Amino acid sequence: MAGHSKWANIQHRKGKQDAARSKLFSKLAKEITVAAKMGDPDPDKNPRLRLAVKEAKSSSVPKDVIDRAIKKSQGGDAENYEEIRYEGYGPNGVAVIVEAMTDNRNRTASSVRSLFGKHGGNLGETGSVSFMFERKGQVIYTAAAGDADTVMMAAIEAGAEDVESGEEEHVIWCADTDLGEVSAALEASLGESESAKLVWRPGTTTELGLEDAQKLMKLIEALEDDDDVQTVTANFEISDEVMAQL
Repeated sequence: MAGHSKWANIQHRKGKQDAARSKLFSKLAKEITVAAKMGDPDPDKNPRLRLAVKEAKSSSVPKDVIDRAIKKSQGGDAENYEEIRYEGYGPNGVAVIVEAMTDNRNRTASSVRSLFGKHGGNLGETGSVSFMFERKGQVIYTAAAGDADTVMMAAIEAGAEDVESGEEEHVIWCADTDLGEVSAALEASLGESESAKLVWRPGTTTELGLEDAQKLMKLIEALEDDDDVQTVTANFEISDEVMAQL
């Protein structure tokens, strides 16, 4: 899992510096609109919406953007987005899961297939790689939340399954169906988390050399740049030596 965690950190740093913050805001707002449209527009009564709003706030999305996204869900002109998952292989056989929200399935499928092909990958059938991942709830706290023992005890009491503590952060894992409850319980004991969301956690990883790692990064960045794509997850690992060269 080390490599996957490092990629998450790379994404985070890149996101901080990226001039295309509006694209990120747009994707987070889309999730808020869909979550609000599918359930109650009140985050306190809608677990998915509450998590979507929390994730948006952690990415510094302005309050007025969040409010507009919720309001948009209640209007008759709100787009009908369809949630689709694409699965495929990147360079060196790395498994890739792409989650999208689209109002045009054909457009998105064509775009995702083209990006896989252009960057040395292959789009597969649904289920072709997801068996290598588990759907999990992930809650992240900075190291300032407490030492490893403190966070572990809070996680156990909250009903979490596992904790990975490092120098910079604590990553807490739980069943996907328990994320709302676990996140709320952790918030009561540890305060506001950095992030709380559903993710695909790889069961096994493929270690990549520099060339394949560079190819995979380009594929992932191209997919993430697509307006319809919400998240991209891959089961790879990179050594510290290769990471330094990247």
